[in-house]
Amino acid sequence: MQIRDIRATTVTVPLEAPLRHANGCHWGRFVRTIVEVETDNGLIGLGEMGGGGESAEAVFRSLKAYLVGHDPARLEEMRFLIANPTASLYNNRTQVLAALEFACLDILGQAWDVPVCDILGGRLRDRVPFASYCFFRYPDAQSGAGEVRAIEQLAAYACDLKRRCGFTTHKLKGGVFPPDYELEAYRALAAALPGDSLRFDPNGVWSTEQAIRFGQAIEGLRNDYLEDPVFGLNGMRRTRQMVRIPLATNTVVVNFEQLAANALDTAVDVILLDTTFWGGVRACVKAAGVCETFQLGVAVHSSGELGIQLATMLHLGAVLPNLSFAADAHYHHLTDDIIEGGLMRYQDGAIAVPRGPGLGVRLDRDKLRQYHELYQRLGNYPYDQDPARPGWAPIVPNDRWADPNDSRPVRIPY
Repeated sequence: MQIRDIRATTVTVPLEAPLRHANGCHWGRFVRTIVEVETDNGLIGLGEMGGGGESAEAVFRSLKAYLVGHDPARLEEMRFLIANPTASLYNNRTQVLAALEFACLDILGQAWDVPVCDILGGRLRDRVPFASYCFFRYPDAQSGAGEVRAIEQLAAYACDLKRRCGFTTHKLKGGVFPPDYELEAYRALAAALPGDSLRFDPNGVWSTEQAIRFGQAIEGLRNDYLEDPVFGLNGMRRTRQMVRIPLATNTVVVNFEQLAANALDTAVDVILLDTTFWGGVRACVKAAGVCETFQLGVAVHSSGELGIQLATMLHLGAVLPNLSFAADAHYHHLTDDIIEGGLMRYQDGAIAVPRGPGLGVRLDRDKLRQYHELYQRLGNYPYDQDPARPGWAPIVPNDRWADPNDSRPVRIPY
């Protein structure tokens, strides 16, 4: 079996409302690049990568010269062929490698008639639990609904998510408003959801002193962890020395060199593994093994997935013995998906691991075409810009907070 063709199609899929974060905003939609790897016996494997647009499509076209004729089972050979660690200093292809690995694992599962989790060692769980992922949100540009700015709006939104999806763990994405306001919001979230677990993530924009102050102020709550309160292992280490809450990261431990440094001098207690950031599902399994050895916690990170990447997260979650916490997902913010059957369903806060061969999901060609055409019409959006504050950029540590009392309408081209 050999790779015969590689195709990449960029899509944009609408969200319920624009999602605000410490570095900008998702402007009412996600942009994703869908990858198809076709073999000489007619099998098609699916991959997915965030953003990119025309440039990502061009990268995948260029890699046909590397991979046409390659055996999709030789995944380690493919890793060094396109993402050699020294060559990648000049052409960072980690996320490109991940999308191709997803597709090759999908092909192998189809060829062997087994789900990907069986290739990875076999499932330990049939359902993967997820945390709600609560954002401060601008209202939807078309309907005007969905705003989350005031504290009472946040509490009502989280309670509605719990009712609809069954979540018992709740994550608040912060770093948008002044820390004291977000502290009040986080406490209100805890009060509205008694008995449920909580986690907070300001995307690394605080100073170490601010992180310590905030962390100490929430020690009495039912926290899973405080995620990326500062940027950098040393700042995380200083915070950890002063705060009695586990610290987690998806930004300062995202490769094996950083994981080794953290194991030798611990700064982070919980590693959030991302199937794209780490270069594939198999790299995450390897990293989880290191975490198991050093007794570090493991969770699954979300980078704005559609159903293909969500399937990789589910297969990963199925095989990790040390999956200590509910996984993250942006998925419930989406209004649609590009896989057959539409959006996967939450039940009691969890999603079932697909049982079909390979990743267990297939493209809905009509949806792929529809959302590719939408991308062609709308193009990319600046993830690191706030549509309500043109020209704004955060500094690290940040002091350029949004005003929670600012209720002016926001114009988002959509």
